[in-house]
Amino acid sequence: MEKKLSEMTLDELWKLFPVFLVEHNDNWKDYYLEMERYLKSELAQYNIARISHVGSTAINSIWAKNIVDIVVEIRKTESLKEVAEVIETIGFIKMASAENRVSFNRGYTEDGFAEKVFHLHLRYSGDNDELYFRDFLNEYPVYAKEYEQMKLCLWKRYEHDRDGYTNAKTEFIKKYTAEAKHKYRNRY
Repeated sequence: MEKKLSEMTLDELWKLFPVFLVEHNDNWKDYYLEMERYLKSELAQYNIARISHVGSTAINSIWAKNIVDIVVEIRKTESLKEVAEVIETIGFIKMASAENRVSFNRGYTEDGFAEKVFHLHLRYSGDNDELYFRDFLNEYPVYAKEYEQMKLCLWKRYEHDRDGYTNAKTEFIKKYTAEAKHKYRNRY
C-alpha cells in the first residue's frame, strides 16, 4: 500500500517531487487562464482584488519548473481563513499558513506530478512583489536570461532540496524586485 502524501517525510516528498526544469511552454499561459476562470467562478462571492500569473512560467521564453504559480489577492475586508477554506474544498492542498498568507498546491499525487501543477498564493491586496519581478524580467530579457542561467546551474545541485533551491535564488529576486518597485512605483 502506497503512502499518502500527508504521511511522507520531507525527504520522501523531495524525491517524489524533485526540482525539474523544462523549456518554456506556451501552454502555461493557457493553464493559468483556465485556472483563473475556475477560481473567479468558485470565489465569486468574495471580494477578489486580483488574480495573477507569476513565477518563471509567467516569464517569456525561460526554462522553469513545470508549475504554474498564481497569486490571489483579496481585499482586506475579506477573511483570509474563510477564503482559504473554500480553496481547500476545490482541490487545493494547504501547504503553509501565516497570519497574512496561505500557500496551496494542486497536481501533486502519490505517483508524482500530474500533467497540470499549480502553486496558489493567497494574500491580501498589495502583497504582490512577484508581479513587479515578473514584469521587470519580461521587460528586460537580459535579466530573464541571467535568472534562467542561475536556475539551470542550481537545478542539479538542489534537485532534491526545494528549500535550498529557493534560498539560492533569493538574493537575485530581492535585487530585481527592488529595482522593479522603484522603476514601476505604484503599478500594483
